[in-house]
Amino acid sequence: MKRIYIAILTLSLLLNVLSAQDRPNIVFLLSDDQTSAATGCYGNNQVITPNIDKMASEGVMFSNYYNTTSICMASRACLITGMYEYKTGCNFMHGPLHKDKFEKSFPVIMRKEGYFTGFAGKFGMAVSDGDSWDDKSWEVMPVDAYDRWGGGPGQTNYKTAKNERIAQYADEYPHSTRAYGAWANDFITDAKKSGKPFCMSISFKAPHLPFTPDKYFDDVYANKVFEKPANYGAENATHLSPQAKSGRQYNAYNFWRESEESYQKAMRTYNQLIHGVDYALGMIRKALEEQGVADNTIIIFTSDNGYSCGAHNFGGKVLPYEEASKSPCVIYDPRIPENKRGMKRETVAANIDIAPTILSYAGIKAPDNMDGKDLNLLINNPNKFKRETITLTNMWGNDEIQSISVVSKDWKYIYWQYENEKMKPTEELFFVGKDRLEMKNEVKNPEHKNQLNSMRQQYDKQVQEISKGAVNYNDYQKYSILFDRNASAEEKKPYLTGDYEQVLKEATQKRKEKQKQNKH
Repeated sequence: MKRIYIAILTLSLLLNVLSAQDRPNIVFLLSDDQTSAATGCYGNNQVITPNIDKMASEGVMFSNYYNTTSICMASRACLITGMYEYKTGCNFMHGPLHKDKFEKSFPVIMRKEGYFTGFAGKFGMAVSDGDSWDDKSWEVMPVDAYDRWGGGPGQTNYKTAKNERIAQYADEYPHSTRAYGAWANDFITDAKKSGKPFCMSISFKAPHLPFTPDKYFDDVYANKVFEKPANYGAENATHLSPQAKSGRQYNAYNFWRESEESYQKAMRTYNQLIHGVDYALGMIRKALEEQGVADNTIIIFTSDNGYSCGAHNFGGKVLPYEEASKSPCVIYDPRIPENKRGMKRETVAANIDIAPTILSYAGIKAPDNMDGKDLNLLINNPNKFKRETITLTNMWGNDEIQSISVVSKDWKYIYWQYENEKMKPTEELFFVGKDRLEMKNEVKNPEHKNQLNSMRQQYDKQVQEISKGAVNYNDYQKYSILFDRNASAEEKKPYLTGDYEQVLKEATQKRKEKQKQNKH
């Protein structure tokens, strides 16, 4: 019996080793607020991102990668669950990601399937069956869902010492971006010892506001003068809808436009933060090499949303225009042949594709609830990847800016649903295949009438999907009415929560109350 037991144990250990060798390791890296235009491999010769560029030259770059919702909490829920926001039920002003949704997220599934899992950085959402979306407490962080946890609640902090779970790296790496690179090195070491394949996720705070770059990189852009994009400023927003210009994206974030000096400072610090993330990617790739696991480790790099950087006079994100909704997305698989490296894919891809793609790499079938597609098919057999459009939603903020858009490789249709005495529902159609800066609204161009009708049909189908699939909590059912192109102002009225002036007034009042509490 003893010999049989030893034989079974030996076989089990051998199978575990073979399993670890057969299944690739996966590293998922997420920056915060990085527009694709702020990356060298996407055509920007003013920025320095050598490690991301190298990864793109060795892997696959997705030229038209969109965040289906361009705000961090909602986007992160979409990323890990593979679902559109109205099915996750998670966003600021709405509610947390419920536990049953989280249980079907890729990190939970990967761990159940034998992967050694780890997370570090800004988790960015509450996981709770309550109704509060507040993610600033440890109680709503899914610490025990991972084998290793280096994350934190809320926005986290650029100072390493102020992040409890990575504070041990503060002496050598006082800025959190490089500290996460150091944490990754330790995780990879532990993961290798476990004998299991690993799945490591790191969500950097950078380059999110407040722009506080690592002083280690102060020389990178010290004397750099950045050129403004051709769609910069208010003069390049006159053709856009009044709804789009009603929120804080247009009426705040003045540091992008106060002066030439303030613009240059914003660009330098924003891009310096991204350079820090790029450096951390280099640290992680070096750690994979040193641990001897680089040849079997897939790396996916993207961001949770883009950033406007002054385009059309906008700051921040949220809106469905290119700068705010698009992010870089690069996948590196060391196992692909040399002749397939450096590929670009133009077909639209999105954050909802990340979860099913990671599961596919691990040999795990994606659950049926996921809306995203496996990008492996787009990489290896693009002719069989059946997708024409992706839907972009904004279900956050003042009523005016809440909208649905439909985007394809060449076209983008936006329907601004809000109306009052100052504005009517507005359609925008951009030929983004030729007009990437979105400088001409083609809605009234008779040459594109058929395209407009086609995009309207795609839009209406998505509204029907929302009507059927939206969660029945956290105030998502209302969008089947608000986004209906045939709904009247009276029908929409019960579902409105506040225009920009009301939202601003409420925010100011809350800030004053908080200041008063702090004084006491």
